Order: sequence, then C-alpha cells, then structure tokens
Amino acid sequence: MDEKTVERKYVHKGRIINLRVDKVLLPNGREALREIVEHPGAVAVVPVLPDGRIVLVRQFRKPVEEALLEIPAGKLEKGENAETCAMRELKEETGFRAGKLEKILRFFPSPGFSDECIHLFKATELQKGEKNTEHDELIETVFLSASEIVKLIEEGKIKDGKTIIGTFYLLSTLPPSS
Repeated sequence: MDEKTVERKYVHKGRIINLRVDKVLLPNGREALREIVEHPGAVAVVPVLPDGRIVLVRQFRKPVEEALLEIPAGKLEKGENAETCAMRELKEETGFRAGKLEKILRFFPSPGFSDECIHLFKATELQKGEKNTEHDELIETVFLSASEIVKLIEEGKIKDGKTIIGTFYLLSTLPPSS
C-alpha cells in the first residue's frame, strides 16, 4: 500500500503553508502525482468551565467566507510543543488559563491533501484573565453547554471539524445519565 516518492517539487513556500507536488510510484508500478499541503501542525482546546459549559470562539474564516463557532485553536510555532501551544492559544483567544490540561488525542483533518496534525486537549480548572489576540484576529467568546453545541451541530450551525470531534469526545467520556 506504500507509495514511493520519486520526485518532489515545491510550487509555493509561504508563511503558514507550503505546497508541493510529489511524483510517486504506486505498488502496481504506475506513477501518479500528489498535491500536498505542508502544515506545521496545530492544537485545539476544549475548555470546560466548572459548571460544564464549554468556551467557544466565533471568528470570520476567509477560506469559507463565514464566521464559524469553534473551540480555541492555533498553529504550532517552529519548535513549540503542543501543550505549550495549547496554553498559549487558550489564553490569547479566550483570556482563560487552564489549571489542568489533558491531551485527548491527535488527528489528521484532511489527510487526502495535507499533512496537518491537530493535537486535541481538554482544559479544566479555568481561571479568567485578559484576551491577547493577534492584531488580525477579531474573536468573540461564547459559552455553551455540550447539549447546546450538539443541537447547533445537528442544525448545521457548527461546521468546524475540530469542534465537532472535541465535543463528541467530551460527551463520550461523561458518565451515563440516569
């Protein structure tokens, strides 16, 4: 099932992503081209307040031309570990600091064309502070229960994959209701 890379050509090298085209040799002996987006990786955080509500952010996402409701997330900086990035992004986007940060899992959101890996965390024991967003980020903080988030997912109002994965993971870890 492996594909052997026989040639690699960079089409674009950017500030956040690179785009390359790999010529690969398939197991059946044929050649094919693969367009690949290289991404440094990212983190996403499910911040849970003591009352069980989840802290979300709403921001405009240019690639899809709409404001999305999401869990806080951000790109890994060069050499940065995922836990440090998660704490930084949570503070920058929401103002909250986590007293406890638990790594849940990691996943590839679009492995058909990108090597991006998202590290998902759960943040608890939250302490409120000041947001420190970047100059080009306009972010609104929203507080919703998991059931409210599920309803918005079912209604097609929450479309962000990392938010859907994080919410359903959190729900899967709760004890069954009586």
